[in-house]
Amino acid sequence: MSFFQTDTSSGLKIIIVGCGKVGASLVGQLIREGHDISVIDTDSSKIQEITNLYDVMGVIGNGASFTIQKDAGVDEADLLIAITGSDELNMLCCTVAKRVGNCAAIARVRTPDYSQEVGYLREKLGLALIINPELETAVEAANILSMPSALEVDAFARGQARLVKFKIDENNILDGKAIMDIDHKHTESILICAVQRDGEVVIPSGTFTLRAGDIVSVIGTRKSVRRFMDYIGLRSSTVRNVMIVGGGRAAYYLALQLLNMGMNVKIIERTAARCEELSILLPKAIIIHADGSDEEILKEEDIANTDAFIPLTGIDEQNIMLTLYAKQASKAKIITKITRIGFTDVIAGLDLDSVIYPNKITSEAIIAYVRAMRNSKGFSNIETLYHLFEDKAEALEFTIDESNSATDTPLMDLNLKKNLLVTCIIRNGKIIIPRGHDCIQKGDSVVVITTETDFKDITDILA
Repeated sequence: MSFFQTDTSSGLKIIIVGCGKVGASLVGQLIREGHDISVIDTDSSKIQEITNLYDVMGVIGNGASFTIQKDAGVDEADLLIAITGSDELNMLCCTVAKRVGNCAAIARVRTPDYSQEVGYLREKLGLALIINPELETAVEAANILSMPSALEVDAFARGQARLVKFKIDENNILDGKAIMDIDHKHTESILICAVQRDGEVVIPSGTFTLRAGDIVSVIGTRKSVRRFMDYIGLRSSTVRNVMIVGGGRAAYYLALQLLNMGMNVKIIERTAARCEELSILLPKAIIIHADGSDEEILKEEDIANTDAFIPLTGIDEQNIMLTLYAKQASKAKIITKITRIGFTDVIAGLDLDSVIYPNKITSEAIIAYVRAMRNSKGFSNIETLYHLFEDKAEALEFTIDESNSATDTPLMDLNLKKNLLVTCIIRNGKIIIPRGHDCIQKGDSVVVITTETDFKDITDILA
């Protein structure tokens, strides 16, 4: 065991076990938000790489070891995040941290067997959070398939409110129309809350004129957003037939959800043993033992007439190539899974339709928890966080725990920061699209979209 140490920074003291893609990305985000980070990994080259890039302490060794955690500073740590490739190791790391130190613990757990026991594991192991990126990937894909014209569908208030992103095509009814001029009966229960144009993100006012090529986000209930999508001529009905390439954990989770939604699911998987497993786990799905990257196989399985096509192989490049082929060979709704978090501008330029990043989902859940933890003495708590438009904006859901300077005052009378919009208030189970006279109240959940970052409390919306 050896370690490399650099100067520390202010904020929470956080230990990250596992320096893979998610670990490295998390280090960068948490450093930018002012936290003191230590990393643990058995691979010395990964530790060296991260300590060369960031001002962090690096410890080489087994993250479940009492001695290694002590060397990483677990005695003074506020939080340990275990995101190695092993579910069991992650849970053991967290258990040791809870016994050795007095810190909160987050584990990444991906195995389906454990996913059915999340509540039990959290309670018995004393974990603050268990994250299953494959399961969350499946949830996000299923949400998109419920509204196939959308590029992204993000859920707030336990699914009551939906933030839906779509692209305005040529000759669409919105092309050339100011937001204030859109027929009021179609906008009173939704809010156009963000627009990306030529790589820049705008929080639009009523005078903002929409154009073809704009990427637009709207928020509302599932029903109201669907009505709005129908009004502007975008298909909002669910798909019936879904083809998935790759039979890994994400494919299993997704197929299970889609079958429960009444869809027909076909999975193409190249490994015979996995096909046998899936045929037992998913008796209502069609399991094809074949190479889904083979063009002839895809034609034979009728890709031309499928409603949705989702490549979920473990190779990003293969998923992208399959998506580009499917765009030529069919009119299917396509969702592409990409593991790498970088190259977002390049990927955006490929026009892949909907793209899902499992590692980004993991990072967002952890960042939301860290901000809420840092704000333990604030007036609100962060329930949900999404990074939008290649991280150029954030959507945050706050639960208002106490009355404060942002509550009980009409929104039009609050001195709100620029490039920010209070998009949705959830009160007693009802979704309110707020206007100037509406107030935030204690007990509400509030969704805010902003181009600023590092919001931790609802009072951060004030200038």
